Formats: sequence, C-alpha cells, structure tokens
Amino acid sequence: MADKKMKWPVIAGVVFVLGFIAAMVISTSGTAKFHCEVCMNFNGGTVCRNGAAATREEAQRIATDLACSDLGAGGFSNCKNVQPTSVKWKQ
Repeated sequence: MADKKMKWPVIAGVVFVLGFIAAMVISTSGTAKFHCEVCMNFNGGTVCRNGAAATREEAQRIATDLACSDLGAGGFSNCKNVQPTSVKWKQ
C-alpha cells in the first residue's frame, strides 16, 4: 500500500515539471520575433551568444549581456559598453 501512496506525488511532480517546461518553451518562442548572435571581444577573450526578443534592440541587448557575463569577471558593465565584434541576424 505504501508504494501506491509514493507513486502519485512522483507522477504529479513529473507532470508538473514537464508542463512547466512546455509552457516556457511555447511562451518564449511565440514572442521572440528577432534572433541574433552577438560576438564580444573583451580583455583578450571572445565569446558569441544568442539572443531572442520581440524587438531587435532587446534581442541584441540580451545576447550582449549573455556574452559579457561569460567574459567579464568583474568587468560586466565595462564589457557592455564595448561594440560587438559581430552581430548576425537570424530568421
């Protein structure tokens, strides 16, 4: 009898997690009209990251922030002020 009591919370938890992941994928892919890859060069390192958003500016900012977070140990705000080495827009 203890096995049946243990199965339902586990099954409910798995269904909840899968539903949450599906909702996140659907909600983020539906509003992101612009996709880009931004490459940043800062302190001798180069990193390229993707960004997606409803506007071009927001997509580029997201990709820049992601690249700078990987590059800038302590220099995140300085990295964001550097021009990207490349910006590639995707369909």
